Amino acid sequence: MSFGQRVRERRKQLGMSQAELAKKLGVSLSAVSNYENGQNAVKEEVLFKLFRALDIDPNYLYQDSFSGKAFVCSAEEQSLVRKYRELRIHGRQALHAMADTLGGYQADMEEEIAVGEIRQIPLYRNPAAAGYAAPVFGEDFDYISVTGEVPQGAEYAVRIQGDSMEPYIRHGSIAYVNRDPLASGDVGIFCVDGDMFCKQYVRDKLGIIYLLSLNRRRADADVVLPRSSGRSLVCLGRVLLPSRPPVVR
Repeated sequence: MSFGQRVRERRKQLGMSQAELAKKLGVSLSAVSNYENGQNAVKEEVLFKLFRALDIDPNYLYQDSFSGKAFVCSAEEQSLVRKYRELRIHGRQALHAMADTLGGYQADMEEEIAVGEIRQIPLYRNPAAAGYAAPVFGEDFDYISVTGEVPQGAEYAVRIQGDSMEPYIRHGSIAYVNRDPLASGDVGIFCVDGDMFCKQYVRDKLGIIYLLSLNRRRADADVVLPRSSGRSLVCLGRVLLPSRPPVVR
């Protein structure tokens, strides 16, 4: 829908005739008709009156007229542009310098907030085994304080025991976990028949589930669960890693 078509649509929504709109804009009836038919562009001094007369967001009128990163200023931004144009060269230079300073200050503040924001998540005392079985964790946890350096999606943490997930997750390190669904290739925390594991999850076309060690020297710690195995498998969450490891199988 073009700019003119949206003007016509909005005018009719308001129950306003072309003559009434022309009177509000201080233009002729034929000018309004040309605006709506797309024959003439609306002059700047008339454009602001049009926004007010139709009580409409400029972005709505222009939304199909621009592509890419182009945008339409809001009424507040238009006011700032008008004030900017009234400034002499020294005033404009001072405004540029002020905007640069404020922008840098805002970026620094946002970085400090992202890094310094403190929140608490549970750290379970019983470790998830990376190659060795360990008891399932329940309510046995302590709250730890984490900052923005920890992934925002982390819902809980667990300490990893064993070396089968190295170098991605080292023995004794803390893994941060959320409860999002896993896709094949993700690393997760699993409970198999009551034992805990931190493994890469892979499911093949036959429905066989593989819980794999990223450290292939510890392939002996892999867990394979055929569909008919009858073993109990519960996924307790997805481990949040800086990058997704390749599928090792």
